[in-house]
Amino acid sequence: MASSKHDYYETLGVARGASDDDVRKAYRKLARKYHPDLNPGDKSAEDRFKNVQEAYDILSDTKKRQMYDQYGFYSDQAMPGAGGAEGNAGGPNMGFDGFDFSEYARRGAAQPGAQENGEGSFGFGDLFGQFFGARRPQQSQAPQRGADLEYALNVDFWQAIKGTQVKLNITRQELCETCKGTGSAGGNTPVCPECNGSGQVDQMAGAMRFNLTCPRCQGKGRLRNTCPTCYGDGRVSHQDSVEVRIPAGVQAGSRLRVQGKGNAGTHGASAGDLYITVRVDEHPFFVRDGDNIDVRIPVTVTEAGLGAKIEVPTIDGRALLKIPQGTQNGQKFRLREKGVYNARKNSRGDQIVEVVLQAPKVTDERTKELLRELGEVQKLDPREEIWAKV
Repeated sequence: MASSKHDYYETLGVARGASDDDVRKAYRKLARKYHPDLNPGDKSAEDRFKNVQEAYDILSDTKKRQMYDQYGFYSDQAMPGAGGAEGNAGGPNMGFDGFDFSEYARRGAAQPGAQENGEGSFGFGDLFGQFFGARRPQQSQAPQRGADLEYALNVDFWQAIKGTQVKLNITRQELCETCKGTGSAGGNTPVCPECNGSGQVDQMAGAMRFNLTCPRCQGKGRLRNTCPTCYGDGRVSHQDSVEVRIPAGVQAGSRLRVQGKGNAGTHGASAGDLYITVRVDEHPFFVRDGDNIDVRIPVTVTEAGLGAKIEVPTIDGRALLKIPQGTQNGQKFRLREKGVYNARKNSRGDQIVEVVLQAPKVTDERTKELLRELGEVQKLDPREEIWAKV
């Protein structure tokens, strides 16, 4: 592997296996410390800041970092440079002395998607594809859509039934007002000291010399003046207030989408979305089952035996329920369209009423006498069917 002029990991003070988040945090910390605006007239701080910027440009990009880890440098394209005195007439020096092909094959085969040739070794075509790709203009970093954000919202039972409007305070990344999302402070840009403004640098790989795009200025020949507010990211964290409408009938676990209220995108790309997961508090009496409401209503022995009309609570208020003669404990009745409104179906569920039979409380002799008379009249064994099955 060719050696690099700078150890980018050492420059940022992170390990080689550092995560993208660790790299970003290290960069921002050092950028704040050595930014030229915060260290006027300090040449060493300015040089250190440029090195930090260069290291972050490479290590924050997956493709660049992978190539840097493998070869010690990065370039989107690599063309062979002028050959030495012993090269073929009119052509570059194509000597491969000192280049370890077995090591290259081992590393190449380990990359995702690498394939072996018929002899079980890494193809030389893959090697030349790395270095002798067609020369093309340097591409700027592609715009990336902003990341989506997730938010968990608790609402009470009645807010979910009737619907409500809530105001959320969220922290999201917005475009930097200082640089308008460009990441650059503008003004005169200094000549890149790495390539002296040419945009190209020479790099050795074994006995081969390559003329590559300068990794420090990305082939532009000049260094960008990093924005002192966002430190080149183009975005800053901001506390934002978002109005959200919770529709009537929303269920626990529902996911609501607020378009464009995620993190801002880069280089003019669209912002992400805000997704709100709704959690609904339980009610002490009403039990929700989808669009239906379940309740348990106590009735007396007299009401169940003789039949009655009783009032039961619903989410709309009181409703009249007819208890037929001879109603048994646990029997269920349906109040149609007394459940929860479903906007997608444009309809309402039902309320299911379960009867809970309550035995009379014996507090006097007259009550005892009446119950004895009832027992004499109806000499029924309610357990008779059970014994028949045992």
